[in-house]
Amino acid sequence: MEINILFLIILPIVAFLYATVGHGGASGYLALMALFSFVPEEMKPTALLLNLFVAAIAFFHFWRAGYFNWKLFLVFAIGSIPLSFYGGTLEVDTKIYKVILGVLLLFAIARMLNILGKESKVIRKIKWQEGFFVGAGIGFFSGLIGIGGGIILSPVILLMGWGKMKEAAAVSALFIWVNSASGLGGQLISGTVISLNSWLYVGVVIVGAYFGGFVGSKRINNERLRYVLAFVLLLASIKLFIA
Repeated sequence: MEINILFLIILPIVAFLYATVGHGGASGYLALMALFSFVPEEMKPTALLLNLFVAAIAFFHFWRAGYFNWKLFLVFAIGSIPLSFYGGTLEVDTKIYKVILGVLLLFAIARMLNILGKESKVIRKIKWQEGFFVGAGIGFFSGLIGIGGGIILSPVILLMGWGKMKEAAAVSALFIWVNSASGLGGQLISGTVISLNSWLYVGVVIVGAYFGGFVGSKRINNERLRYVLAFVLLLASIKLFIA
């Protein structure tokens, strides 16, 4: 497949914006790939591969800033890792895949615009049963669609009052990493092949992710840029629904 220069220009911007909130950016990459007419067989492994690098960099910044909570992470990860692997082994009909992805992009738009996941003043302790089932459900769809699940997990943490904004970002970053690794592993075992172009995309997103993670962990606001990203996600979602 030919390299699209415009795609390479937008890609690090998406990585930057997602990394500011501790996310790997898979929903954004999938949205871009949908706009540029990538086939689902290439979209899923590419998005998860990029997630591994972006989420790792975002996690590093938020962890170094002191926001990571191991206990909160583990209650979600125990259920999510095996279900993400299983989801990655499954094949989804192209039409169904596009509809599910379109719905998840609407969720991502709501998160980017802070419609979902406003920080609670009262923090309550999570029960392990709650974390297990939430993590398992998110993990399954993460592997199935090709995302890390942070775009769903972080609003849930905030809505349920299980953590503060920065803490949710730190936990989501590592959650995304383990789910992406597990989901990609399931895909590779099922015979999926990562394209050579994907490795070029990795180099591009690393740059955006480094600066995004740094900015996000330092309390710098990027509201205008998030509105732009939300608009791009909306265009991709509309294309998926009408394709």
